Amino acid sequence: MAKKILLLNGPNLNLLGEREPEIYGSATLKDVEAAAQKQAREVGAEVVSFQSNHEGALIDRIHAAKSEGVEAIVINPGGLTHTSVALRDALSGVSIPFVEVHISNIHRREAFRQQSYFSDIAAGLICGVGIEGYRYAIDFALKKL
Repeated sequence: MAKKILLLNGPNLNLLGEREPEIYGSATLKDVEAAAQKQAREVGAEVVSFQSNHEGALIDRIHAAKSEGVEAIVINPGGLTHTSVALRDALSGVSIPFVEVHISNIHRREAFRQQSYFSDIAAGLICGVGIEGYRYAIDFALKKL
């Protein structure tokens, strides 16, 4: 069981609850983070959360995770899903298993959103189930990674 999980959220996810609620719902990122931390605490684990709108900050946070004893990463890369080889390389470079999460079903959206630079190297992929996807990803990380 992973005892320390890094919950990473990429660009624009700080706008959860405000941005396109018909797609992303009304819950805020703080709601998501609080639920993830509570879920982990209930089984004696820890979730550390980080969000940035900047690719380099996300990469630096992934690099730091290795020396902090992070055993699993749950990541919603946001729009970087479809563009960032550098973020993919950071995840590969630290060799920490990760679960890719998307609130919406990226495969039912615009063609450019259907390509992920992460799915083929992720331990798991959860999309299209709203913010519940975070709970499923944390549960998978706690039990399987």
